[in-house]
Amino acid sequence: MTPSTTSNLLVSPAELAGERVVVEGEPYRHLFRARRLAGDARLRLVDGEGRARWAEVVTIDRRRAELRLLAEAPARDPSRRVELLVAAPRPERAAWLVEKATELGVAAVRFLASERAVRGVDAKSLGRLRRIAGAALEQCGGARLPALSGPHELTDLTGLVLPERVYLLEPSATAPLPAGGDEAAAVLVGPEGGWSDEELAALNATATRVRLGQRVLRVETAAIAAAALLLAG
Repeated sequence: MTPSTTSNLLVSPAELAGERVVVEGEPYRHLFRARRLAGDARLRLVDGEGRARWAEVVTIDRRRAELRLLAEAPARDPSRRVELLVAAPRPERAAWLVEKATELGVAAVRFLASERAVRGVDAKSLGRLRRIAGAALEQCGGARLPALSGPHELTDLTGLVLPERVYLLEPSATAPLPAGGDEAAAVLVGPEGGWSDEELAALNATATRVRLGQRVLRVETAAIAAAALLLAG
């Protein structure tokens, strides 16, 4: 069984800790109707918290399937913790950002309110983004979902548990964002109109200014490029 042929299924931590899992609803339709998994199929179950186990199909009927949990499976998550602190973009771009951040293995995406951000996020949009992250986790084969939260005011950043290494992406910075590494890191990505002078003054006190090349990137592009660079290696 290889990662390219294994079906992944996101379940709750309690389900993953048990002996059997019942698959119903949309997951059942996707796996056993659309993908036509048979009775001899084996799956990899993940709980979104970094744990994974193999499972085998026990029974399949018209509306549900039952799985028997087996041994521990590889998590396939990055060893480095990287967080994204992003000025909230438009909803469709936020969805793309969360999908790709999940695929890369980003640990958290925190949406920030700022003077020039397009809009904030609310409970409804966060719920949709979590569903998108769940589907992306099943597709990419990871085991840990990114924490999603917001909107956070910049004054709230001191209340978040952030790594010591915090980078502030700024086109005018002279130092490049360093690739790879082991220590936990966070990246601050501003809105398309840039941070205000007051916001920059506050952020400069807690973050190291760095740049990503010579081009001005959209919020979601800069965030994913920075995450990929930090997680490289």
